[in-house]
Amino acid sequence: FRLALIQLHVSAVKSDNLQRACGLVRDASAKGAKVVALPECFNSPYGTQYFKEYAEKIPGESTQKLSEVARECSIYLIGGRSIPEEDGGKLYNTCTVFGPDGAMLAKHRKVHLFDINIPGKIQFKESETLSPGNSFSMFDTPYCKVGLGICYDIRFAEMAQVYGQKGCQLLIYPGAFNMTTGPAHWELLQRGRAVDNQVYVATVSPARDEKASYVAWGHSTVVNPWGEVIAKAGAEETVVYTDIDLKKLTEIRQQIPILSQKRCDLYGIEMKK
Repeated sequence: FRLALIQLHVSAVKSDNLQRACGLVRDASAKGAKVVALPECFNSPYGTQYFKEYAEKIPGESTQKLSEVARECSIYLIGGRSIPEEDGGKLYNTCTVFGPDGAMLAKHRKVHLFDINIPGKIQFKESETLSPGNSFSMFDTPYCKVGLGICYDIRFAEMAQVYGQKGCQLLIYPGAFNMTTGPAHWELLQRGRAVDNQVYVATVSPARDEKASYVAWGHSTVVNPWGEVIAKAGAEETVVYTDIDLKKLTEIRQQIPILSQKRCDLYGIEMKK
């Protein structure tokens, strides 16, 4: 099946972001994409100072638009970090997924909050405004089962291992790595998660905006279960297309059967809830 990653240029105007995102989703569908993903923070600038201002409840304006375009195009639509979600007085970094009938199939709240301090380069603390999610998120398609994470979640190998154990063959991480961590770890982490679990890994970033307070690395990428980069964007707004070949995934798992050779008598990873 064909996967499309929409590397969107995000502005400060929510309605413009929504309109352009939906237009690019329609274009991707017209080019044969059956699963389409939007980047982290596609409808608002990324930054703790923006989260409260742009927050919505789910369902709300942004998710309604995503539901409508998914139904119109008859696709599976991963809504990036569609919005800062407001619920019960708390804010979450939330990704929603809609099926071809427009129904919401999954809602992933970012589990690991991005609190880092690299002296002289970047300091950022999502936990100043956001609360963490407390669950894994998977959904089924006619093609394969898909596991979801958001940005910083990709650094935690155990999360990807649980998804692999639960039968996911594609992991999708909407993310917005920055100009420090992006060149250092963006591709490395994707290739690691793909090889360790023999799955496809796709990451979808906002396009780079040098004038933004937080500058995203871009480079939305798809990695196959052999660890090869099979599609990759640059820094600009674009749509990345790739065909996900599940036959190849099966062949790789047969050639190097690590999933059946794990020493579960010595170690293990479990999903607690």
